[in-house]
Amino acid sequence: MAKRPDPKATLEAIFDADRQLRLRERELLAGDEKSVAELLSREVQQALELEDLEESSMRCQRLADLCAQVPGPAMVDALIALIDLAPTSARVEAYDALLDAAYDRYAEVARGIERALDNERHLSAMGELAFLLAEVQEPSALPLIARVLKIDDVRVQASAIEALVTLGDAAAIEHLEAFEEDERQLPPDPEDPGFEQGTLGELAAEAIEALEQSVD
Repeated sequence: MAKRPDPKATLEAIFDADRQLRLRERELLAGDEKSVAELLSREVQQALELEDLEESSMRCQRLADLCAQVPGPAMVDALIALIDLAPTSARVEAYDALLDAAYDRYAEVARGIERALDNERHLSAMGELAFLLAEVQEPSALPLIARVLKIDDVRVQASAIEALVTLGDAAAIEHLEAFEEDERQLPPDPEDPGFEQGTLGELAAEAIEALEQSVD
């Protein structure tokens, strides 16, 4: 009969592994920023291309944390790519990492989102990025979210409308009015697929009402 591992020894091994992880992370981040950024960018692309989803998710989660700690446009681009293309759990990690970066280096993150919009890349991630902009509450959030509204995708546009409500800027109303008659059906809620979501126009009307009430 195989001997069971000693729980105390296993716990100590976990502590040792965590200590080694922190040490190696510090060593990596102490390197030349440009070289580290280039390495992380390559690794992100390779991780996204892995067929093994468990391995891809593990690598993407770790890379998201590392990318957020290195300044520069390449790392913002990498985090946006992770939000768009990584396995679900890693997308959440990448969103949180980019949000943290946005609080510290908002202009850098905003320019990255603008680059993605200009190049029409990672557009399916724009719904999440609209919420990120609304959460940080910087002055450029409204014009950037207004650009997200122009992406011809109901799911993305619905997220952008909800983000504008979160932003709470009544100046957003003029951007929402163009959608009041939009009869496209909203996508089903993954948590309640049987629930009737209504139309994009109805969502826009509700958003306008909420913003008007916030002014009163």
